Amino acid sequence: MSDALSENGSEQNDSQEELMTPVELIAKLEEAWLNEKFSPDLLENKSEVVECVMEQLTHMEDNLQRVSKGDMKASVHRMEIDRIRFVLSSYLRSRLQKIEKFFPHVLEKEKSRADGDPSYLSPEEYAFAREYLANTETYLKAVALRHMPPNLQAVDMMKAVPEPCLDSFVFLRVKEQQDNIMVEPETDDQREYVVDLDVGSQHLMRYRTIAPLVSTGAVQLI
Repeated sequence: MSDALSENGSEQNDSQEELMTPVELIAKLEEAWLNEKFSPDLLENKSEVVECVMEQLTHMEDNLQRVSKGDMKASVHRMEIDRIRFVLSSYLRSRLQKIEKFFPHVLEKEKSRADGDPSYLSPEEYAFAREYLANTETYLKAVALRHMPPNLQAVDMMKAVPEPCLDSFVFLRVKEQQDNIMVEPETDDQREYVVDLDVGSQHLMRYRTIAPLVSTGAVQLI
């Protein structure tokens, strides 16, 4: 993969080359994919990574057109392209599934974020969520609400649609040393306690506890 990507290094702009190599770019996509796949909540969008990967895939496809069909190297690179496309598709599909499942909460979270904070939705995802909300409300009014008494014709989507369960347990691998992480008790009989997360160690923890560490990249969901 690195050979095929490195052939296109000259075609990237200078800022992209300084910030991230092609191999690092694919690693970033895989990290975002696993975090999104195993997180119960919608994470910050990685639209810049997605756009760069799509651009790299286009370059790789162009390079393969110049390689003879019988070349074994071409077959290997074709499999790598298919693998990257699978990861990219799975990442985007996971995000869309969460938006469909939690759409009013996703929109409220995006609306309430402070200025300067990273966006949870890309412009395309935001448009999709807004349209999904409008279509859902229209459908409910057409098939049910208009047939009900006037005092029951309003529906609160925030209450009707379940929130992401942040108390779900997730597996994680520690990438950066974290000391004195407060762990909430599972029952009222237990007291809060702190743990140290050593680099390379793996844990099963409540997502709510380590959500900030996922956002900063200090831990990787697995």
